[in-house]
Amino acid sequence: MDLQFEQLRTFVAVVDDGSFEAAARRLHVTPSAVSQRMKALESTVGRVLVERGRPVRPTASGQVVLRLARQVALLATDALDELGQDSADPAEFSRIPIVANSDSLNTWVLPALADAVRQRICVDVYREDQDHSAELLRRGTAMAAITSESRPVQGCSVRPLGRMSYRPMASPEYVRTWLPEGPTLDALARAPMVVFDRRDDLQERYLRRRSRREWNPPRSYLPSSGDFPEAIRLGLGWGMLPPQQVDRCPAGSVVPIDPAAVVEVPLYWQQWRLDSRPLGILADSVAAAAAAALDR
Repeated sequence: MDLQFEQLRTFVAVVDDGSFEAAARRLHVTPSAVSQRMKALESTVGRVLVERGRPVRPTASGQVVLRLARQVALLATDALDELGQDSADPAEFSRIPIVANSDSLNTWVLPALADAVRQRICVDVYREDQDHSAELLRRGTAMAAITSESRPVQGCSVRPLGRMSYRPMASPEYVRTWLPEGPTLDALARAPMVVFDRRDDLQERYLRRRSRREWNPPRSYLPSSGDFPEAIRLGLGWGMLPPQQVDRCPAGSVVPIDPAAVVEVPLYWQQWRLDSRPLGILADSVAAAAAAALDR
């Protein structure tokens, strides 16, 4: 197959920006040119590569070609850098799509991303729970991920980052109202709790450690890591918080409901196995930030 660089580059832009029109704006061409390149690429591969909806999504075959397209683009940028040549756009940075969980983004990852930008690397961050982020690596959506999965995705390398430690926290008034005798099993079965989203099982992990009984307490869902500690402080329920978020709350406004309890989540950096300078810089920046913030 004779895969053209511009066709692959256009494919990445279509998937990342979600439409042919948005890809055309990024590439400074017409939507018609984007459409022609995509048709030519699909003709060469002999497969439909995208589902033409809003947003555009890669098909199963498209995910395979997308991984190749991202690798080609990154390696081409590396080669130009080594040759001391500018890219077509002198202001263009290397662009690396990554996956990160909300708590990492809200607590320790941003300094690493800022360091990468200073070295001419931009990131396209996808938010996903750490237990599910590796799937975006498999689909070719991302080139690297912060994940709880220690087993490498095919074609990827793994680097341990450390552990995020979560403790069950609540406001003092909440504890007096709902847990006056402490976190007994009967009290926890009735006490409202706050959950990030329907994939968040941190609270369930704590409850399962307390008892194998079936748990179904009242729960509120709040898919905002920045607002999650505030929801606990205001008494929406108890929830699991890492120390970085507890430290941001006013002193004494949240307290542990079970001081000895902790749920540890090991985190790993998985990335495509490529000899790429930008990807290596980003990996080192993330590892350094993790070493400063996470438990070992």
